[in-house]
Amino acid sequence: MNAGATVHRGFGLARSTWAERVRTFWSMSWKTILEFSRYPIAFVALFAQVFLIMGMFLLATVSFTGPSTPPEAAAALPAFLAYGLVMNLFLGFTLWEIGFSIREEQVRGTLESLYLSPANKFANLVSRIFAILLWTAVMTVAAVVVVGTVVGGLPTERPLFAFLVLALSISGFLGIGFAFAGVTVKLKETAQFLVGFLQFFFLIFCAQFFPFAALPQPVVQFVSVWIPVSYDVDLFRTTLMGIQPELVSLGYVSYQMELIIVALFGVLSPILGYAFYRFIERRARREGTLGEY
Repeated sequence: MNAGATVHRGFGLARSTWAERVRTFWSMSWKTILEFSRYPIAFVALFAQVFLIMGMFLLATVSFTGPSTPPEAAAALPAFLAYGLVMNLFLGFTLWEIGFSIREEQVRGTLESLYLSPANKFANLVSRIFAILLWTAVMTVAAVVVVGTVVGGLPTERPLFAFLVLALSISGFLGIGFAFAGVTVKLKETAQFLVGFLQFFFLIFCAQFFPFAALPQPVVQFVSVWIPVSYDVDLFRTTLMGIQPELVSLGYVSYQMELIIVALFGVLSPILGYAFYRFIERRARREGTLGEY
């Protein structure tokens, strides 16, 4: 045997059965829920923030629509806004929560001890976002209901298919979150600037709060169509609105290809993102920087 090879010491009394993994995942998730429950004002602030953002954009919509605006366009703008906000919230919280929960463990000095345990590393990452995803779902439903009440109703065509698209989108967002967690391990506090930039980048170039037609044609052609998140946003909101996807109607992609991109992004992104995270995490462990503040 190679003298430099790593010898696996086993897991001691720990068991790696699926039942044990589920219990471990629930224990980790419950720990996150307990942490959130200690700060109820933060929950209320998040909830209020969503409605403030929604109100701001609704007022902007009213400001930029006038008598000359076609009735169809004026009626569609609130739906573009509300359903785009759903994608924005899930993407934003995924980016922030996974990466910065890792950073909090580094600051507390508990990250290395956690990784010395036989707990499943994938369950550890997913459990960090589980509670906030549930809360985000509640906030988005409430926001959509409020907007629908204010504007006199929002279109809800093909809700089951839209839910499938949303599930694939969240899966893809998790992959980005896993990759960002690896970046956080490497860059530490500097990663805050990166996630802020990414949120703004996706908001603008993926047209989360407005139609793709509002972007300059070169921006859509050379930037937006190369970002998988653009297809998630496009397919989700146009499915609920009962219209053809914008990127299809603009001639950038076929409907079948948009479906394939959304599906592949939802399947491949978490696999690649987690592989990237594990690469950075193993490298940090070898260098002894995993728990560095």
